[in-house]
Amino acid sequence: MTDNPVNHSLKEQTAAIVRELAEAAGLGPGKVLVIGTSTSEIAGRRIGTGGALETAQQVLAGITEVQAEYGFHTAFQCCEHLNRALVVERELLERNGLTEVAAVPVPRAGGSMAAAAYRSFREPCLAEQISAHAGIDIGETLIGMHLRRVAVPFRPSIRHIGEARVTAAFTRPKLIGGERAVYRAQREDDSVLCD
Repeated sequence: MTDNPVNHSLKEQTAAIVRELAEAAGLGPGKVLVIGTSTSEIAGRRIGTGGALETAQQVLAGITEVQAEYGFHTAFQCCEHLNRALVVERELLERNGLTEVAAVPVPRAGGSMAAAAYRSFREPCLAEQISAHAGIDIGETLIGMHLRRVAVPFRPSIRHIGEARVTAAFTRPKLIGGERAVYRAQREDDSVLCD
């Protein structure tokens, strides 16, 4: 059983979650959101057993709606049959110096979500890996390998899309220094001098 209102569509559920994460993570131009999705899990089936392009297209519509508002880039993770490569726009691949790999994702090798994204992009290609600023995992697809360090768990108010559990995270720079380190700029008269 999910915690979603029955009358909310997959598109609405997805858009609400992505919007919350975009706000919390400060996603905007130049930032990357990685998305892993099991359409089987959304339908209440075990991952990899009942993918559906129609479901993927609804989820994609919700993501695209919020992407248009905030201006971030997306990277859609393929399934393990394509080594969890990512569908990205060629512009992002080239600007970020990502390694391209050769395949075209289809529902049975890549997954329905990756296939839908590939079909919808202007100039799609596959990147071997990425270091994204934030991520959404719909149906426990394991996106952590594509997040920058350090990942901060984010719990959206909607915890399921369809029947699939949603996990999300954003990233922050590593904190360095130790007990005397300062992580926010202070006025000059408040600073402590080192010997």
